[in-house]
Amino acid sequence: MKSSRVVDPSGAVFGLLLPVLAALFGVVLTKVWEPRLPAEIATHWTTTSPDGFATPMSSAWTFALVTVLFGGGCAAIAALAQAMLMMRRTMLVVGLSVAGLILTVQVVLLYVQLDVTDASNTELPFWSLGLGVVIGAVVGLLGAALLRDYRPRVSATSPPDPRLPRADDPATVADTVGFGTVGSLVLLLLLGVAPAVAVCLLVDGWWPLAVFVPVGLLIVSLLRFRVIVDRSGIRVVNMGMTALQYDVDEIEGARVDVIKPFDDFGGWGLKVKGRRNYGVVTRTGPAVIVTTACGDRLTVTSARAEDMAGALNTFADRRLRHP
Repeated sequence: MKSSRVVDPSGAVFGLLLPVLAALFGVVLTKVWEPRLPAEIATHWTTTSPDGFATPMSSAWTFALVTVLFGGGCAAIAALAQAMLMMRRTMLVVGLSVAGLILTVQVVLLYVQLDVTDASNTELPFWSLGLGVVIGAVVGLLGAALLRDYRPRVSATSPPDPRLPRADDPATVADTVGFGTVGSLVLLLLLGVAPAVAVCLLVDGWWPLAVFVPVGLLIVSLLRFRVIVDRSGIRVVNMGMTALQYDVDEIEGARVDVIKPFDDFGGWGLKVKGRRNYGVVTRTGPAVIVTTACGDRLTVTSARAEDMAGALNTFADRRLRHP
């Protein structure tokens, strides 16, 4: 069955509507508070004092434009129903984190200048940076969990080639590929915690933790996958959500080959090489290569590639005998 859906409803709400609403909220709030604001408000701070000023409404429209262009520009990809699900989820989290950061800073910026006559004496609470990232990321993750995969699904009409591996007693095969638990913690420490602590000491505040740690978590999550093969098919789980999934009735066959991530896919992680050729390639070595009736091909490097291929082919055989 082929899906003709072009727009993911959840993606449209979270990726298109929310950034626009965030931008408009900032404009409306500025208009409501304008009588209580100075003729020119501070819009940019150094570490000690304001060094940029603008009228309230010109600042509001600038914030709105930046929110839509950067936050909405990233998040809008989530609305494209036929795009890769994991890419849509990642870009939604990134885009709404940016939108949350901008809107929170704008609201706090306005609030600290209410009923102030001289904006040059105001200070921006830098904790608003961290709070904005956290709020945006949480909303982004909520929206990401609601996205659905609308890729074409076509049932295979013949069993896998008899020369492909089979399992005598097929069972669920699961493997964590990419960074393990220890490696993930070390990477998070290097990319998130250590830089955050350094900046915290520099600025004498906690807010860098709320910026660097979520970014570090996002990077680590993109380098760690759980691959599960069972009688329903094969699925790749990332960030606690299914990033790729092929049902057993779609699978034409699964074979094993040796893959070199940079030579064969030009990189490491979840990769796309050409049209509809996906790879979860995190090591040099054996990989299960799954072909499907819709024309997709999925390559997963794993020490258990032989077990995965044998189980998938056997489950596919049984599917045709017992539809």
